[in-house]
Amino acid sequence: MIEKCKEILAKPFFRDFRTLAGLWLLLGLLAAVMKQQSHNNFLIFRGVFWHAWQGQSLYAAYPNEYWDVNHYGPLFSLVIAPFAVVPEWLGLLMWCIALSLFLYVAVRRSLLTSGQQLFVLWFCAHELLTALYMQQFNIAIAAIILLVFFLIEKERDATAAFFIVLGTLVKLYGVVGLAFFFFSKHKLRFVLSLIGWGAVMFVAPMVLSSPEYVIGQYQEWIVCLLEKNGENAESLMQNISLLGMAHRVTGLVFSDLWMIVPGLIAFAIPYLRISQYQHMAFRQTLLASVLMFTVLFSTGSESSGYIIALVGVVIWYTAAPWQRTGWDVALMVFVFVLSSMSPSDLFPAYLRKEWVQPYALKALPVTVVWLKLCWEMYTKDYKRLTLNSYPLTLTP
Repeated sequence: MIEKCKEILAKPFFRDFRTLAGLWLLLGLLAAVMKQQSHNNFLIFRGVFWHAWQGQSLYAAYPNEYWDVNHYGPLFSLVIAPFAVVPEWLGLLMWCIALSLFLYVAVRRSLLTSGQQLFVLWFCAHELLTALYMQQFNIAIAAIILLVFFLIEKERDATAAFFIVLGTLVKLYGVVGLAFFFFSKHKLRFVLSLIGWGAVMFVAPMVLSSPEYVIGQYQEWIVCLLEKNGENAESLMQNISLLGMAHRVTGLVFSDLWMIVPGLIAFAIPYLRISQYQHMAFRQTLLASVLMFTVLFSTGSESSGYIIALVGVVIWYTAAPWQRTGWDVALMVFVFVLSSMSPSDLFPAYLRKEWVQPYALKALPVTVVWLKLCWEMYTKDYKRLTLNSYPLTLTP
């Protein structure tokens, strides 16, 4: 089976980045067309700009415009502005295409090998479509985390700081970019850039209103996020994470800190292996860990957020400087079937409704991969950087 897959994937059509660029562009177009009659999330996003423009609360309910409320920061009013000032149908189309191309460009501009890039773009295409159907900014978060890592690798710390602050002031997730601080060769420049961009982006939304209004909206945002964290535990469509899965499978009520603290310790232990920092494979594996950890340990994780985690899964698989085993291949299949395919109509509806959704089992395969990743980072030597020595090699 593996040899057959390698034979198929070796065909020029599957190895041509023009094919992938066309596919990802098509997925953005398809999602926009399919969701023209039902795009509540985009209406919320669009409303952020207009409510900021009119000086209204960004976090109040507007049942005549959409259901649910906004949970993004005031800075998002500027991010969404180009997509809000055009007709609604056009804004939706532009938004979906922009999200798709942003992640595509982030992958292509990274320091991943051509084979790794191909693997990411093919493996994550279905998960991208799932996120696009929800018009979710999570796609951009995946791109931002990738860009931050590789910009630091390229010693472009000021630009990396820009994306960290952008992601943080829009959806908090961007703060995980700080995990790559120890890989920076210009730490002082990095810190000063974070402070500078933080100041600029904090005041930037004031161009649409006033300082008093924006400061008040930041205060409302904090309250909104705290309330949302409490609501996530009760929602079937939220907390699709390791935390949510543990609560739902066991039926027990306990503080998430009992899992978050050990998770943080497990995540942080590889930083003690300072001698491994010099190896790109080790640093890329830490990138993969960040991408998965962000989703697995957040109560706000939803199905569409797994575009972040699945990019991490592929990087984990392909970064290892040793031959991947059949068990690793099986893990990748497990991730694709349960974590990627389970929300789709191609997955048995009974299993999805009775098992996957109620118990947040979409998190299970990624959890297994992350735990294996942690063990590898504790014990393996990453000095042999032969990134194309794994099964299903996709080097051009």
